[in-house]
Amino acid sequence: MSKPVLGVTCAVIEKDGLILAVQRKSGGHLSLKWEFPGGKTEPGETPEDCIVREIREELNLTIRIIRKGPLVDHDYGPVLIRMQSYLCGILEGDLVLTDHADFLWLLPEHLSGLDWAAADLPVVGWVKNGIL
Repeated sequence: MSKPVLGVTCAVIEKDGLILAVQRKSGGHLSLKWEFPGGKTEPGETPEDCIVREIREELNLTIRIIRKGPLVDHDYGPVLIRMQSYLCGILEGDLVLTDHADFLWLLPEHLSGLDWAAADLPVVGWVKNGIL
């Protein structure tokens, strides 16, 4: 029996050479792990529409997609996630956390100092390898 595959997206949001990292809330799945913001793709939704919607809902930001990043498959036990990453810029809005405990703006070379969710690690590597 194969595992269900969950389509998700994440945004590597860049502002003035810094990258946004967000921390998951305490008590849930991947409690207090750091991640790039994003979420599950809804039925009939493109990954591009998903990431724009998720960032608006989670962070009160309107973003523009600059380019696709790596597609990451990660096995979290009961489910396999297939996560499409995107490098994004901010068009408008003031960052407001609605679904996370904390956030940091970091230089790409400082990202690896955080305790990242496992699925986000390949994306951290992509960012550190000079995407900006």
